[in-house]
Amino acid sequence: MVRLTVVALFLFFVVDIPAQKVEYPYPVQQFQLTLEGRPVQMAYMDIAPSKPNGQSILLLHGKNFNGYYWRTVIPFLAEAGYRVIVPDQVGWGRSSKPNLHYSFHMLANNTRLLLDSIGVKNCTVVGHSMGGMLATRFSLMFPSMVKQLVLENPIGLEDYKTFVPYKTISESYAGEKSASYESYKKYQQSYYPQWKPEYEQYVQAQAEALGTPEFDSAAWVNALTYQMIYEQPVAYEFRRLKLPVLLIMGQEDRTVVGKNLLSEQEKKVRGNYPKLGKQLKAQIPAAKLIEIPGVGHIPHIQTPDIFMQHLFTFLNRP
Repeated sequence: MVRLTVVALFLFFVVDIPAQKVEYPYPVQQFQLTLEGRPVQMAYMDIAPSKPNGQSILLLHGKNFNGYYWRTVIPFLAEAGYRVIVPDQVGWGRSSKPNLHYSFHMLANNTRLLLDSIGVKNCTVVGHSMGGMLATRFSLMFPSMVKQLVLENPIGLEDYKTFVPYKTISESYAGEKSASYESYKKYQQSYYPQWKPEYEQYVQAQAEALGTPEFDSAAWVNALTYQMIYEQPVAYEFRRLKLPVLLIMGQEDRTVVGKNLLSEQEKKVRGNYPKLGKQLKAQIPAAKLIEIPGVGHIPHIQTPDIFMQHLFTFLNRP
């Protein structure tokens, strides 16, 4: 009986701790930054095409992800001649996870410094989920660096602080500290109408810090960046975008940051991407809206061929 109990406990912990780190699809480099007086590292992949077309594309990840989840997009773009830059923002993935005041302005400026360091003066910016909020801020701060903008199911289309109850950073941190592999997976399952085994790798990429000395820092950064999203909306500034913009919206998406804090009635009306996509298009003078039926929060993973078809049509327009 004792032996069975020990085995059961062992199996429980195996479920909660991923077996190994995911292997990024391309070499990861480190860019040195100084933020608030301390040295930090910003990880990134910089993929050179075999037949360059002279253009670059910057891919910006969401909050529950890192550069790894662009792994199926990168080869399409590189084969078409694009130089592809894929950072892990400071606080995520292979980058440092310092205790700082996180802001979209800081992350955008970090990204500008990275591009400056590798000689990229102008690029197309693609932002997914939280990366859409960052891509918007980057485009507004550094318009001369952005040729065109692609927003894939961005969050921040609503001002969450107007309807999501407030949580202190300590409350958010307590929630992040209680996370497990299964809780990460359950949340990611909400991104897709139907879960498939090949999506498991993206849960593992998110869960790398579980059971490691880095987990405490990662949990604290997750709490800080929840507050960043909550307190720093971009919803009122989309109309300031004057460049060409492609909006790719999976129509089954119902993502809301802080959704678990909403009443059942509020959950029914918030995060309605079919409605939010149309509202967003109406705010941006040069926007083209692509609505993809049957697709959830991450079109580039759920339906990569459809995503790439629309992206290349936009990139190759006259």
